[in-house]
Amino acid sequence: MANMSPNKVKMKEQDPQVRNQNFLEVSLGYTPEEAMEEAQRCLNCKNPMCVKGCPVNVQIPDFIARIVQGDFAGAYHKITETNSFPAVCGRVCPQENQCEGKCVRAIKGESVGIGRLERFAADWYRENGDTPKVEIAKKGKKAAVVGAGPASLACAGDLAKRGYDVTVFEAFHTPGGVLMYGIPEFRLPKEIVRKEIEGLEALGVEIRRDMVIGKILSIDELRADGYETVFIGTGAGLPRFMGIEGESLNGVYSANEFLTRINLMKAYQFPEYDTPIEVGRNVAVIGGGNVAMDAARSAKRLGAENVYIVYRRSEEEMPARLEEVHHAKEEGIIFRVLENPTRILGEDGWVTGMECVSMELGEPDESGRRRPVEKAGSEHVLDVQTVIVAVGQSPNPLIKATTKDLQTQKWGGIVADETGATSIPGVYAGGDAVTGAATVILAMGAGKRAAAAMDEYMSKDHQ
Repeated sequence: MANMSPNKVKMKEQDPQVRNQNFLEVSLGYTPEEAMEEAQRCLNCKNPMCVKGCPVNVQIPDFIARIVQGDFAGAYHKITETNSFPAVCGRVCPQENQCEGKCVRAIKGESVGIGRLERFAADWYRENGDTPKVEIAKKGKKAAVVGAGPASLACAGDLAKRGYDVTVFEAFHTPGGVLMYGIPEFRLPKEIVRKEIEGLEALGVEIRRDMVIGKILSIDELRADGYETVFIGTGAGLPRFMGIEGESLNGVYSANEFLTRINLMKAYQFPEYDTPIEVGRNVAVIGGGNVAMDAARSAKRLGAENVYIVYRRSEEEMPARLEEVHHAKEEGIIFRVLENPTRILGEDGWVTGMECVSMELGEPDESGRRRPVEKAGSEHVLDVQTVIVAVGQSPNPLIKATTKDLQTQKWGGIVADETGATSIPGVYAGGDAVTGAATVILAMGAGKRAAAAMDEYMSKDHQ
């Protein structure tokens, strides 16, 4: 029987004043009974707009129908026909802007909790399902994948399923990209990412760690070594700064460095892990995206008394997910909107404060958001000892600098068409390396499209 409640089944969470002192996962997931109750809110539309809103075309009504029937393994297998990482996507996808944003139930209430149900199916299967041995007919051809983030892992998985010998070349000692070094443990437990990667290795994907392509080997050398095609999925890990005075002071971090130290190098478990991180009593995080929320919430968990989000536009213009903003506020993060830093102050090489000006919103800019304009005479100083800059990231220029004939955008992104094909025949790219910083699921979609195009390329004679 359909559940016509206008509201989603509530998912249990840690108490905000408890969770802001630990790195355990915030949301605790559905029980089987809660999942089945929520699944019954799906109307099983004949023309499911939710599927059209999913970048990897998960057959959403089909997997939800299986949850209604209590066939949780069947739900998981239906999802994984098109999405290799449901446990990840169920946690970090911006469903409100994609599948759930298209759900007809949202017209007169809340959408179906598609992300929550995807997470449930994946978690249930990880705990209860059997991993069947997969027999794949090999084609005897090699493909190289550069980077081990979401786009690359999706590409590698699809290529392996199609019978290719796939080698992933990862610069870090741990594969996973932003899933491992960017998204905090309390949003995405790293054990889940490791399990997903183990699934790829079970398909025969080889992951070579500590391999900085552009230094140790070039793209040309990979091709010469027998890799018929190469996928570049190196992400956007080069941090941007604001170019203001004081950014070289001790106590100033890029969000990339700050989160990498915490997540990949486990600074939050110092001294058990030997990566320390310095966080002052008062912390300012500059920016309004998901990365800024992650950095601010992590700083609070590391013991900061006051953590400020400093954002030059209003809260309505913030690009961060509403859920992340909501969680940050619950945990005591202080939002200072319509405020812009102009200088970081210091003494003896360390941060002692941040000079800001107040802003007001003017006419819309090219992004469609109202342009922030400085208020005259509004200068003031924020008392902080740590500043984290989270204003965006760009692709690392190493691949561009060492790959002849690879066409790139002025800002550093690789030029690629909808299939991922670049200016070099047989070389493909996708994810943040092409688009700039975006979402995990969009990167995965790009990796899957590239895998299909690489399959087509390798099926032809290029001699």
